[in-house]
Amino acid sequence: FQPGVLGYFEFNASPQPPGYLTFFTSALHSLKKDYLGTIRFGVITDKRVAEEISLVHSGSVYLHRHINTSLIYPNDIMNYTAENICKWALENREILIRWLRPHGGKSLLLNNELKKGPALLIFIPYDPLAEIHPLLDEITKVALEYHTCNKSQAAEPDLQHLGDTDSPASDSSIPDVHMKLSETFSLTKYPCCNTVVLPQWHSISRTHNVCELCINQTLGVKPNKVHVPHCNFLEIEAALDSFYLQEHTFFQVISNTIECSNFLSFYSPFSYYTACCRTVNRHFLSFISSGKTIFQTPKVAFSSHGKKDNTQHSIPHIEDRNCFIPDLHISGTNITGLSCRTNKTLNLYLLDSNLFWIYAERLGASRSTHLKEFATIVDLKEEVHYVLDQNQSLAGSTLENFIKNFSILYSPLKRHLVDDPSVHFHEQRVITEVTTNTFQDTVVLSEKNVLLLYYAQWCGFCASLNHIFIELARLLPPHNFTVARIDITRNDLPWEFMTDRLPTILLFPHQRKEQSVKFPEDFSVNLPNLLKFILHHSSLSSLEPCTKECLHKETVLQQGHISHLEREIQKLRSEISALHQAHDQLETQLSEARREEHRLQQQKHTLEKQHKTLQLHSEQLQATYNQKNQELLEMAEKLQELADASENLLKENTLLRILVASREGKLQSKDEIKEPFQLEQTVSEDDVSVSTATTTLEEKRSDNIDTMETEHSSGNRTE
Repeated sequence: FQPGVLGYFEFNASPQPPGYLTFFTSALHSLKKDYLGTIRFGVITDKRVAEEISLVHSGSVYLHRHINTSLIYPNDIMNYTAENICKWALENREILIRWLRPHGGKSLLLNNELKKGPALLIFIPYDPLAEIHPLLDEITKVALEYHTCNKSQAAEPDLQHLGDTDSPASDSSIPDVHMKLSETFSLTKYPCCNTVVLPQWHSISRTHNVCELCINQTLGVKPNKVHVPHCNFLEIEAALDSFYLQEHTFFQVISNTIECSNFLSFYSPFSYYTACCRTVNRHFLSFISSGKTIFQTPKVAFSSHGKKDNTQHSIPHIEDRNCFIPDLHISGTNITGLSCRTNKTLNLYLLDSNLFWIYAERLGASRSTHLKEFATIVDLKEEVHYVLDQNQSLAGSTLENFIKNFSILYSPLKRHLVDDPSVHFHEQRVITEVTTNTFQDTVVLSEKNVLLLYYAQWCGFCASLNHIFIELARLLPPHNFTVARIDITRNDLPWEFMTDRLPTILLFPHQRKEQSVKFPEDFSVNLPNLLKFILHHSSLSSLEPCTKECLHKETVLQQGHISHLEREIQKLRSEISALHQAHDQLETQLSEARREEHRLQQQKHTLEKQHKTLQLHSEQLQATYNQKNQELLEMAEKLQELADASENLLKENTLLRILVASREGKLQSKDEIKEPFQLEQTVSEDDVSVSTATTTLEEKRSDNIDTMETEHSSGNRTE
């Protein structure tokens, strides 16, 4: 029943045909994406077998589908890659039943799926290493039959039901209606037909009980017996609507034979409808009225639009026929095509109970069961859910009955109310904790006035009322009043007892439980208001004449209440005096704070003035700094000039020394014949000239140094 992809490969050409490795890789991709709802991949090696499914060329891929038309991979549109084949198969496969795998954290998975419509959640233990899964196969078979709409036309099962001699509704005294109808009216002549069984309460039911309604095409090729086209549900429904509108044409037909009448379609000029009706004899009518047959007379008749109609000539709609014939279609032996024959279509989901059994327990599954199998239908729109009886084994037949009971117009299923199993109080408590199971006994059937608080664990304001209700329970007499509460998020109640806001307080008076009163929302929830509300709406139990002992007890009780109230008043007075003292302390602190604020304001103004003065001084210093910086730059330029002049003088001094040395060499090389005097005279003249030049240079250097010292000292004085 699972989707399958078949590939045709010729292994004669080579050990590995072209495209086989790609096909194998696509199978691995599919297994990686979804290991639970995986697609089965197979290989065909025989050419004759491949031709049976229109695979001609080696490397062709075929997607088998049960309900819709099977597909062949479009090689001319998509590239032949493993990713494309896997994507194509996943997008075009038939999902009859889907696996859900919540990851355990906050997720919208269940919410998004339940928003699509009513859902059948099936919890089964799944072992991925097991070779066979018989329960999973049985569930998948039920899902396939449920979605197989092209084999669920009304004509075939209706005629089968009327002509089946083995059915419990058949008897030897009942004539074979199907055999007589087929004598003059055959399905081979009218391939698209629907059997309409008129209920007994209708005005023409005494003359005609069974009508055969067929769709006739005036154009097109006449189909043969092998490939008879099936009419879809919309065509049959349109024909039935036209039949109901033309019902007056059948009132005058009174005959023991089959009478036929043609009328045009309102939707197509190329088709018309034929209705052939036959009268059933008195034995069959008596059998119908005896109550042993499947036909039942309804208490209320509905028109074709599903509204209440008091006229005697109304005929039920196509879905309402199931109320009069319980075993027809929906309540038959199978559910083939039921998803297309009802407006309450179910989405089927599977969950592994080994991993997600906590969801089943929250929906109503037993916590002590050893066999973790559970099925429930959740209708988010209607805010209800139904649970399959856990005493029954989870099998295909029980699931079919569960689905059929949900799908019929007036479902016999009862809304499941979730109870909180963790609440079990055996000891006496001031406030009674109510659950779903104890609600009737504690509240509705109680002989006391019951004040019930609706709360939730996440409601912070509800928790702040606990001490008020504890005091209230101690003040009220226990033989007349019960103070209780219920966690509405963990316990479901019938719709008439539900509330749309928290906290909600309801009072159920004694002997008037149907006249429950809600605490006004515009009143503050405190002890005096609650007492006034209870005393105004409660009803005291009828008591016998009070004896002396009773009066004594009542007196003691009243004195106890008075003393309790006096203590409460004393506590309130002490609290008031404490509040007055605290008020005086606060006044003193406020005056000190005002004085401190005034002082801080004055200090703030002083600091602002100082800030302005410092800002002006900072601006002056900045200007002086800029001026001195400019002077230093000029001084640095002058020093650079002096350094350059000193370097030039050093170079000249070096040249003079070289000149002197060369001159001395020349003098030594002269003829020693010259007289020593002349030599000395010449040398002395040279020394004089050298000393003169040296003296001149030293004077210039000393002048420059004096000038620099003078400027430096004047700069220091300026700073």
